[in-house]
Parts: sequence; C-alpha cells; structure tokens
Amino acid sequence: MLIFPETRFDFCGDEYIYAEISKDMRIESNFKAISITNELRNRDIPGMIEIYPGNASYLIRYDPNEISPYHLLDYLQEIDQQKSDRSELNFSSRIIEIPVWYNDTITEKTMKKYQHLQPEAGGDDFTFVMKANGFTDKDAFISAHSSTPYFITSLGFKPGTAWGFPLGVRNDKVIQAPKYKSPRAYTPGEAVGVGGAFTVVYPTESTGSYQLIGLSAVPVYDPGQSLSVFHDSFFLAKPGDLWKYRPITEAEFYNIREEVKKRTYEYKIKPVQFSVEQYDEKGTTYISQLMEGF
Repeated sequence: MLIFPETRFDFCGDEYIYAEISKDMRIESNFKAISITNELRNRDIPGMIEIYPGNASYLIRYDPNEISPYHLLDYLQEIDQQKSDRSELNFSSRIIEIPVWYNDTITEKTMKKYQHLQPEAGGDDFTFVMKANGFTDKDAFISAHSSTPYFITSLGFKPGTAWGFPLGVRNDKVIQAPKYKSPRAYTPGEAVGVGGAFTVVYPTESTGSYQLIGLSAVPVYDPGQSLSVFHDSFFLAKPGDLWKYRPITEAEFYNIREEVKKRTYEYKIKPVQFSVEQYDEKGTTYISQLMEGF
C-alpha cells in the first residue's frame, strides 16, 4: 500500500513553484511526480511555461502576468490530492533497448588515465563496481545489471542525460557504486556509468564522476535528428521510459555503430501503459508481463 507524505510547495522568486513530494529518494515519489507533471501538460493551463519532474519533486515555471501563483497553487494541490491515490498513477511509457558493450576497451583507457582519482579501483571501474556488489564473475555481474529494466526518473546534468533506477529488484540487490571523489575531466560519449543506485548513459563527451562499466552502441542524444526516433526531440529519453540494457560483443558494437552512421539503425521500442498500482501489487511479476514479447 502506497502512502505519500504531504507535499510541500514553495514559491521560488516570481516565476517558479517547487513541489517536494518526499525528502528522500523513493521510486514511488518519482512515479507521483511523473504522473502529476503529465497531468499538468494534458491540462495545458494558461501561463505555465515549463514543467520539470525530478526524482522526488517537480518544478513549475509560470508567467505571473497570465496566472496568479495562488491560482496555480490551487491547481497543483488539487492534482496532488488526486495523484496520492495509487490507482491514479498511470502513464504511457516505452521500453527501449540499449545495446551495451560491457567491460569495453574504450572506457578502460579513460579509467586508467584517471585512476589517480580513485586509487582503490586500480583503474578498473568495472571490476570495482562488480566486487562492491558481491560479484566475482564478470558474466554474472553483466547478467544482473542487464536483466531488469531501468526506469527513467528524470533528465539533467547535460542535455540528454537520463537517470535510470532498476525496477523489480530487491533493495539489497540493487547494483550501486560510489561516485569518484573528484570528477574526471573527460568521459567518452555514450559511456555507461553507475553512481549510487542509478545507471546513466553519457550523451556526449563530458566531465563525469560515475563508475564506467560499458559503452552504448547507440546515441541517446542526436541534435542533428538523423535517426527517426529523434524526429520529435533531440533526446532519446523521456521521464517514465524503461531502458533495457542488452549485452553485446565488440563485433556487434561496431556493426551497430556502422548502422547508426548510415542512419539505418532502428531502435527496438515497445509502447506500454505503466500502472503503479499493478507494480505495487505484483512487483517482478508485473515487470515480466510488461516485458513479454520484447
């Protein structure tokens, strides 16, 4: 049974309202944030400029010349009350396959270059994360990381960066890792990293502090919109999506990269309706049902 604490609303300057659903990061709070922000978009309230869901909160930017902050707050409180009922927490989602070359040689070079930032890892983030989570076999670790879908809770850091939290996994089995004590000056584009309980794919070359465990063969950010999946947005991810990582070999990696280069690659995507009530009741069984045929 899902029980949410009372949402705290704060006025931030003249144009923003911040809503904190819970102080701690709970995936249930993110479900609610996404459901609320989706509802706000559907209502198309005059005066709202931007809507941004966070891990356990959301932020609204509005035009005070078009809508009073107190009238907007009334809308938010009404929707918040509605979405405190788990049966109301339903939204459209997509299961998207991300082919990953785990323990690759490209990110390995980056790790070794910056091993002075975390000498305890010895320049090998993959093995460091593997052992930190109780694994001694690389294949078993890869299987554990890739066996469940990752729920996209929010986007941020750099354009296209999406935080993914594993669903259908007991809390004590969630793969986790500490971030670098000091960030790297360079991370390869499409590198797959783990920080805390979240997995991300770096959209472009950048700084970074997540532990690197592999490399995505496909882009998650395409400002040129050269592939069909990016026609409506530069970004692959949307909050509420489910990303499923698929282990691939080095040869498969370069074959897919060539397809991407030729603009012939087609992402494997399955549209689904996500029911928080069903997930709350059935857990892994519900996730398996969503994944059927994928």
